Amino acid sequence: MKLDPIAVDRAVEHAMALCAIPSPTGYAEAAANYVYEALTALGLSPTRSTKGAIVCELGGEGRPLALAAHVDTLGAMVRSVKASGRIRYTKIGGFPDLLVATETCLVHTRSGRAITGTFQPVEASTHVNAKLKDMKPDEEFMEIVLDELVSTKAETLALGVAAGDFISIDARPALTPSGYIKSRHLDDKASSGVLLALAQLVAQGKTALARKVTLVFTVWEEVGHGGAVIPPGTEELVSVDMGCVGEDLGCSDRQVSIAAKDSGGPYDRSVVLALTAAAERAGADFVVDIYPSYTSDADVAMRAGHDVRHGCLGPGVYASHGYERTHRSALAGTLALLEEYIRA
Repeated sequence: MKLDPIAVDRAVEHAMALCAIPSPTGYAEAAANYVYEALTALGLSPTRSTKGAIVCELGGEGRPLALAAHVDTLGAMVRSVKASGRIRYTKIGGFPDLLVATETCLVHTRSGRAITGTFQPVEASTHVNAKLKDMKPDEEFMEIVLDELVSTKAETLALGVAAGDFISIDARPALTPSGYIKSRHLDDKASSGVLLALAQLVAQGKTALARKVTLVFTVWEEVGHGGAVIPPGTEELVSVDMGCVGEDLGCSDRQVSIAAKDSGGPYDRSVVLALTAAAERAGADFVVDIYPSYTSDADVAMRAGHDVRHGCLGPGVYASHGYERTHRSALAGTLALLEEYIRA
């Protein structure tokens, strides 16, 4: 696979930096600002959509292609404050509560304060609650314990905490000596990092474009309408998201995955074949897979009525919607595939 290692370094660096920025859906402005500033620093001219997406034309002529990634993530929101001063939450995005049990978090108040806390089972002490092992982890039996001197509802309200405050889950990004990237929210900040690295290759003249290419970084994907609005004139939309890893699937967290079908149905056959051919030319380690429980921004664009060809690909991500893991080689493969796909 012929690809500048420095470009892969950039993809990893951007992914790690983005993971460290709290951005649950509806509270993703800081992550969007990071993308905007990174693109501007390359001499490009990104714009913001009405919904807050970052849109950036890379150049090229003919057969307009949009590559879409998203920087919003899973999270939660304060539903109410309990008599104990602890927080009852409501989830943003689809994830089992089991995957946030004992995770640390931030409650973002409307005054701008960020208060640390932890998702915990109700009555979380195993030496006291003998029934803890039988607990069903859901919003009824979980709560957020704040790291403040509060024990009543009035005391928590006095901190400025209120219903509707956003809650971000601590991502804990880490890069291992063996090249693994571990973090929450690699869906989809890993691929957002890849697109920023791709933009740098184009901006530096290292990749000549065979067609008009626009990057779109959406901010409402996790709740299902990020891809509802795409650049006018787009003929092809490829979601650069994550590859699924698990039973009955071929992808590992060291490969790039091309989706042939997900819960929304088959992707456009011509796009799948073209992506596969580009992966082969690039020498990327890839698989083609079926994603049984998955929806992408490309699916949303189709449901919104856009007349486009659509596809989806991304680095393999293990433990999706939990504390996720991918590998530098998966980002490298995704970047190599995309660079080959758009180059003259």
